[in-house]
Amino acid sequence: MMFRINHYLRRFRAEETGSASVEFVLYFTVMFFVIAAAVEMSYMNLRHAMLERSVDYAVRDIRLATGDIPSYADVKSKICTEAAIIDECESNLQLEMIQVDPRAFSGLNAFADCQNAAEDPRPVRNFEHGQDNQLMLLRACMKFRPMFPTTGLGQELNKDADGYAQLIVTSAFVQEPR
Repeated sequence: MMFRINHYLRRFRAEETGSASVEFVLYFTVMFFVIAAAVEMSYMNLRHAMLERSVDYAVRDIRLATGDIPSYADVKSKICTEAAIIDECESNLQLEMIQVDPRAFSGLNAFADCQNAAEDPRPVRNFEHGQDNQLMLLRACMKFRPMFPTTGLGQELNKDADGYAQLIVTSAFVQEPR
């Protein structure tokens, strides 16, 4: 049996007629998966960078707010306005903000509260406004659909039942005195 397989493989290797279609198909498939993973990663990094930037702008507004305390909807709207590249931002973004004691740091819950546009809206887990000179933590969780959900990096992302992956951004700040 092995002799027969080796014979056919030797004959196949020695044959020089025809075109390079087999090599093209093999190399093209590999290159397509590499390019798809690169595009997916670059777009995911772009989304993450825009989300971080917009959270930083919103945190700056919260920290420096004198007199008026921004509501959950105001902060969410500010983040979505600044992060122009993120699709369906208002329905895919969930925020948490808590006051923490720096001497007995407990941090946020290990599992981020995220929701996607396909789910029914649910109440905010925590969104507490801080007093003067208090340490605050803000976590933004954004759900997004991968561009190539079945290939390369898109296949390896942790996705929910609706096919959404998540990006999480956390920011710490001290509430300025009013």
